[in-house]
Amino acid sequence: MIRVVVDTNVLISALIKRGKPNRLLRKIIREHTLIMSIEILAELSDVLSRDKFMVKRSQVNQFLLVIAKKSKIAAIRSPLKVVAVDPDDDAVISTAFYGKAEYIVTGDEHLLALKEFKNIQIITVNQMLNILDLT
Repeated sequence: MIRVVVDTNVLISALIKRGKPNRLLRKIIREHTLIMSIEILAELSDVLSRDKFMVKRSQVNQFLLVIAKKSKIAAIRSPLKVVAVDPDDDAVISTAFYGKAEYIVTGDEHLLALKEFKNIQIITVNQMLNILDLT
């Protein structure tokens, strides 16, 4: 079983669209271990509450509930400071580190530029789909 952190941008795409992020999230939840943190769940709730996404609060709450139930919640004991250009991304790195994840799946350019952090591979949705043989 692979341990994976899925970044907020991918989670939002998984909720709003029925494409690759949705397929990937379903596969991870069914067959692998989704690693989350309170920090990522809070960011997800905040972002999905914005008017531009036009998602009903009940849908947001249901999605958050499913994600929280299906995840292993990592406790971030001491936030890591890794992404100087975008400190908000440090929550993702910290979640992966403390949750002992093997992969971070993201569309965030600052995280993708790192490629790896302490043996945690930072990859795109397409790369993860290839690893899980879902292309």
